[in-house]
Amino acid sequence: MKNRSARNSESGVVTAFVIGLMMTFVVCAGLGVDGGRLIARRIEIADLAENAARIGAQELTDLRSGEPKVDEIQARISALNYLAPFDVNGEIFTSSESVTVKVGTELEMTLLKIFGASSHEISVTRRAEPRDK
Repeated sequence: MKNRSARNSESGVVTAFVIGLMMTFVVCAGLGVDGGRLIARRIEIADLAENAARIGAQELTDLRSGEPKVDEIQARISALNYLAPFDVNGEIFTSSESVTVKVGTELEMTLLKIFGASSHEISVTRRAEPRDK
């Protein structure tokens, strides 16, 4: 009889261990999949921010004076027009010397949504200034 009662007291131990192990695997897979998607999206919006800043910094005035300056209004318009087709939020800051673009977006999680991480906000800032020669 002692042998039988010892078996019954340990009957759920393996099941709990397997469930814990499976949850660990799902979390690791979620970090791999969603982490990779976050990195890829961050690289994409960094490119968008950099390109928008470069396009804005090409809008120059006073070229003949030898001291070109960024046309702040036109630089802002050009940078916003560049960002318009993409699904991102963009802020453009201009001065006579440079154009700074901050781009942000929200990425929905896939596997990590199971554990309460439904989305993640990504934001990147890039700056460009005109160069002579």
